[in-house]
Amino acid sequence: MSKTIFAPDAFAGKSVLISGGTSGIGYAAAAMFLAAGARVVLMGRDQMRGKGTEEQLSATGRALFCAGDVRSLSDCGRVVAEAIRCCGALDVLINAAGIYHEGALDALSAEELDALLDTNIKGTIHLSQAALPYLRQTHGNIVNIASDAGLHGNYFCAAYAATKGAVVALTRSLARETACDGVRVNAVAPADILTPMTERQLAAHLPREDQLREMASLYPLGRIGTADEAAAAVVFLASPAAAWVTGSIYMVDGGLTA
Repeated sequence: MSKTIFAPDAFAGKSVLISGGTSGIGYAAAAMFLAAGARVVLMGRDQMRGKGTEEQLSATGRALFCAGDVRSLSDCGRVVAEAIRCCGALDVLINAAGIYHEGALDALSAEELDALLDTNIKGTIHLSQAALPYLRQTHGNIVNIASDAGLHGNYFCAAYAATKGAVVALTRSLARETACDGVRVNAVAPADILTPMTERQLAAHLPREDQLREMASLYPLGRIGTADEAAAAVVFLASPAAAWVTGSIYMVDGGLTA
C-alpha cells in the first residue's frame, strides 16, 4: 500500500505521538502521518532501534525518537513533555505499544500477567493521562490499538484478550468523558496482521508457511492483513475525515467478525 494514500498536507502543522512506533502498525502509521505532512514523535524502549527508525523515517518528514517505557507513568510524562518542547503542541496520540502472550491461562506466570497488564492497558492509560491536558488545548484525538481478541473469545490468549477488552472499554468510556472538550477517542481492532509480533508467534509453530495458510483460512478474504492496512484505519480515525467519529471500535479483520 502506498504511504501517500492521504493528501500530502492532510496533517500539515499537526504533531503526532506514537507509542510502539518503531515496528508493526505503529511504524506503518508513523510513515503515513509523515507522508501526510505531520511531525511525528516515536516512543519506545529500545534506544538503538528507535534511533535507527528515526533515521529511516526522517527521509520522509520530521521524525523524532524519544526513549521511554509506557509502563512508567513518569516516562510517559517525560516523553509527552519532550514532544511539546519539540513540536509546540500535541494533536494526535496513537497508543500502539503492546505485547502478546499465547498459552493456557493456568500456565501463565505472575510475571507474564503483569507484563500484559502493565503494557497493554496500564501503558495505554498512562500515556493518555499524560497527553490529555495538551489534547484538550488542540481539540485533538486518541487512537488506541485494540484487537479482535478483545471483542470475542479466542483460544489460548485469555489474559491478552482481557487486556484488549479493557482497551475497548477504556476507548468507549474515555470518548464520552472527553467529548465535551472536543477530544475524540477511537480504537482500531485488528485481527491477525503480519508484523514482527505475529512473526514471533509463527516462529513458535513451525513450519511457518503451514501456519500462515491455517491462519489465512479463518478469514473470508482469504489472507491475513498487513501493517499498512491497519495503519490506514488509524490515520483515517485521526484525520478530519473522522471528525464526527468518537467511541468507535474500527474492525480491520478481513471479515472475521462479519
